[in-house]
Amino acid sequence: MSRYFLTTAIDYANGEPHIGHAYEKIGADVIARYRRMLGDDVHFLIGMDEHGQKVEQTAAQQGIEPQALVDTLAETFSAMWRRLDISYDQFIRTTDAMHRAGVQALIERIIERNPDDFYEKAYEGWYCVGCEAFKQDAEIIDGKCVLHPTRMLEWVEERNWFFRLSKYTPFLRTLLTERAEFLQPESRRNEMLALIDRGLEDISASRSRLAWGIPFPKPLSSGERQTTYVWFDALPNYLTATGFPGQSGHAHWPAQLHVVGKDITRFHTIIWPAMLQAAELPLPERVWGHGFVFFGGERFSKSAGVRLDVDEAISRHGADAFRYFLLREVPFDGDGSFTWERFDDRYNADLANSWGNLVSRVIAMVEKYRERIVPAGERDKSDVSDARDIEAYHSVMNGSRGFLLHEALQYAMSCVGRGNEFVQASKPWTLAKGTDDDSRRALDNVLSSLVRQLARQAVLLAPFMPTKAQTVWTQIGGRGAVSEQRFAQLASLDAAGWKVTKGAALFPKEAPQTPTM
Repeated sequence: MSRYFLTTAIDYANGEPHIGHAYEKIGADVIARYRRMLGDDVHFLIGMDEHGQKVEQTAAQQGIEPQALVDTLAETFSAMWRRLDISYDQFIRTTDAMHRAGVQALIERIIERNPDDFYEKAYEGWYCVGCEAFKQDAEIIDGKCVLHPTRMLEWVEERNWFFRLSKYTPFLRTLLTERAEFLQPESRRNEMLALIDRGLEDISASRSRLAWGIPFPKPLSSGERQTTYVWFDALPNYLTATGFPGQSGHAHWPAQLHVVGKDITRFHTIIWPAMLQAAELPLPERVWGHGFVFFGGERFSKSAGVRLDVDEAISRHGADAFRYFLLREVPFDGDGSFTWERFDDRYNADLANSWGNLVSRVIAMVEKYRERIVPAGERDKSDVSDARDIEAYHSVMNGSRGFLLHEALQYAMSCVGRGNEFVQASKPWTLAKGTDDDSRRALDNVLSSLVRQLARQAVLLAPFMPTKAQTVWTQIGGRGAVSEQRFAQLASLDAAGWKVTKGAALFPKEAPQTPTM
């Protein structure tokens, strides 16, 4: 059994969960569930980034203490992940005592092994509270951060501890050129190489005038005690979750995969590897930088009035349909759009009319023609064709070609489409009229093949739609949990003797009204 430690970015505690959060967590959850069904020992980490100036300001605006704000938001986010069936194993918060101790231990380890990597410097520059980062000229348009165009940049002048990031330029360039799989997709890697070519600047590792955070373990020469800069606080969560500086946690460093948004790829593939190298610790094996979800082509923005109520979107067709739509419609290696009309179209065409209809028809025919018992039958062309799609499905799920989850769904739904075509071509209702042995045998073969196909579909779709896949698995007579099935046994799966049970419509056909913005 292989160990697989998978993480997502920890969510910043200054607002409600939005569709970008949901997209990332759903995608990572699909990977985690897939790896478990491969037989891996998976540890799936998510959490909350709860320190920093933005949290402090938001709490002050609401007239409450920062801890009260982050406690409320942590529960709000946790509730959302429960509703979306995110199968995480650990939920870390940067206000946890364990994390605080781990961050300080990491900084002290860097000071011990590379004492010149931290130095004092008076600094002034434009600071984006939205990014919790100082911005270079290339990241500023019309005096505002390119990622937060509605926020005013702040001019900050203070003396801080700085981390000598520029020292690690050769190391980082070699990492990204000689280990191409470290950062994917390739477009993200090219962006980071271009960033390195423009020249890396040393970065602030501490902040003054900020009380809400982890104390930096070393005072300035003046004796002033400062607070650890938020990214030096946040990034180590992947390490502190393992119990660092010990190794008492459930996961073991290094992580096999970080799943993060493209807007924070720089922090995870430039700053984080440099920190680990400075501390003489192993690097994560891979970072996947996914794209953005837009609303009809526009980026979501509360201040600009472009927003989506995630709870409302889930309620529209259910959590599994929402999970399916996001990962079917938005490429996991690029950007994509959400629209209510497209959501309804996908739901009705792919789920209600295609998979749901196939499940209903097959179960009804086994019930009607074979008294609910799946007959034994010979393997046929459907098994061979499905095997080709399953092989392609694995190639875009197992990391060998990256994590192209949208393509995996295409291959799974190709099997569903084939099942519907097989029903129409084989005409079981016609075979059922025959009374001779050949007709009965032919009908047995068809029904057996169709249930095998449904069983395979349930397994392939289980990482994406865990609840609906379990419903199908149970209705066709599968034993136990579909999530406990292993892909290695899928080719030999035989449903003969299973007892089907008709249930409610898997995906009731609906045509709800489009919400107003």
